[in-house]
Amino acid sequence: MQANDVVVRTSEPPRLRIVRRVGEIASRRDVLLNLVRKELKVKYVSSVLGAAWSLLNPVVFLAVFSFVTHITGLALPEYPIYLLSALLAWNFFTTTITNAARSVVDNGNLVKKVAFPREVLPLSSVGVAGFDYVLQSAVLFLFMLVVGQGVTASSFALYPLAVLALLAFTAALSFLIAALNVRYRDVQHLLNLALLVWFWLTPIVYAEGLVQEKLRAVHLAGVNAFKLYLLNPMTVISIGLHRALYGLHATAEGKPALVSYSVGEIALLLTVVLVASLIVLRITWKVFFDLSGDFAEEL
Repeated sequence: MQANDVVVRTSEPPRLRIVRRVGEIASRRDVLLNLVRKELKVKYVSSVLGAAWSLLNPVVFLAVFSFVTHITGLALPEYPIYLLSALLAWNFFTTTITNAARSVVDNGNLVKKVAFPREVLPLSSVGVAGFDYVLQSAVLFLFMLVVGQGVTASSFALYPLAVLALLAFTAALSFLIAALNVRYRDVQHLLNLALLVWFWLTPIVYAEGLVQEKLRAVHLAGVNAFKLYLLNPMTVISIGLHRALYGLHATAEGKPALVSYSVGEIALLLTVVLVASLIVLRITWKVFFDLSGDFAEEL
């Protein structure tokens, strides 16, 4: 180490006090905003279209799957809307936690030399992915208006609840993965494998109603298999987004495309996921906080 290199180990307070910590993060929101801007600039550096690439991604999806649906006669009507309503949320989720896993490691110099709430680092990953999610959702909404996709006000009311549950669950995992990856670098590699399996356990590309129909009569250790399927928070979030944006459709064979739950029952499921995610967020935030005082030494 050179004599003029200064490494500062920031020792955090012994206990995490949520209200006080939120105030500290708010007071250093300039660091958070600068990190989000930096990541967005790096993402679109030397790009002629810039952020327009985020808009092109769902446009291409919609065009391709509209063509495939027309040519092959896929069982789900308006399949592009069904797909993207959950896929955009999944992309937000995976992009956030993948970037959060390296958020502390990649900003090692900043961690070593500047005193600021370390939570800003994984939260910046939420901000970057959230920017793309907002733009891409706007494309989906515009497409729904063009094709005349009808959704009821009561069903659409599930949308903000589903997004809140998505944000809380994503933030909770981001804190945990960001902290663990500083000490155990294998976490980021295991994460890629876990997300691959997780994707196919979530009703994004296949009809959730058919899953319910097939698992309804299956019991594992005396528990209905579909209820076990709902233990996946991203499943419940996808179900909420499908009902909010896709509506009540059946497959071409007349089988259910969506689960048979009412809007109220889905709202209850989303509320459970939201509350559980907030509890987990409190736990993972504490884990991150407890480990963050040693980040400078471990990097």
